[in-house]
Amino acid sequence: MLMDGFDQGVIPMLGLAMLVLAVVAFVFALLAREDAYRAADKQSKTFWLVILGITVLVDFFLGMLFLQIAGLVATIVFFVDVRPALKQVSGGGRRSGGSSSDGPYGPYNGGR
Repeated sequence: MLMDGFDQGVIPMLGLAMLVLAVVAFVFALLAREDAYRAADKQSKTFWLVILGITVLVDFFLGMLFLQIAGLVATIVFFVDVRPALKQVSGGGRRSGGSSSDGPYGPYNGGR
């Protein structure tokens, strides 16, 4: 009885979550510039598009758990390692709201 609820409720929700995460990672990889991958010293844009595209296809069509877990690992690597490096290289890592006189530890007040 408990396994029926698990098989019909939790497993499909996890599959959907993995699919959504893979689609979001694919879109982020698609929107990043090719030269940002080289500047961040990461694999090429084509490499990440192929890996994440295969992950989306496996999650959507095949549903094979081993391949889904491998795709989830690739998606997590993209979000944890590649995307922050791309944001830093592309200038997207800056915090908003600061002025042009702000230094790395706060506003520069001219030696006062």
